[in-house]
Amino acid sequence: MKILLVCLGNICRSPVLETVLRAHTQQAGFDWEIASAGTGDWHLGQGADPRSLASALRRGYSLEAHRARQLCAGDYRHYDWLLAADRSNLVEIQRRRPADATAQSALALAFANLALPPEVPDPYYGQAADFDAVIDLAEAFSRAVVARGRC
Repeated sequence: MKILLVCLGNICRSPVLETVLRAHTQQAGFDWEIASAGTGDWHLGQGADPRSLASALRRGYSLEAHRARQLCAGDYRHYDWLLAADRSNLVEIQRRRPADATAQSALALAFANLALPPEVPDPYYGQAADFDAVIDLAEAFSRAVVARGRC
């Protein structure tokens, strides 16, 4: 299974979702490819937001190797699922979808059958607690995906 997690700038939500899901799938013995990208190009090549780095590290996840990249046409053929952090990114994923795309797309939390909240809120303009909340949602998402062996 190949999953691409997508948010706006690929420095806060999607790298956290990627890292946490990768850790959980590896621990479960799944041989899945997990990556992340952003719909925007503001942070290309940059590492994860320092607040995401700190929040993840407190929970035992390292985002040190992460470098932001932008969603590209090839992603629609390479990945099985493009999972968006929020509705605006899902709309953008669908808007950019090339005619020969094979990947399916959905909201990440809906994909995992998590009812509330429907989206992973963007912590960028928030406080440390907002970044911690993203970790909480990423862990719940990952546990649900692994429990179902979903895809």
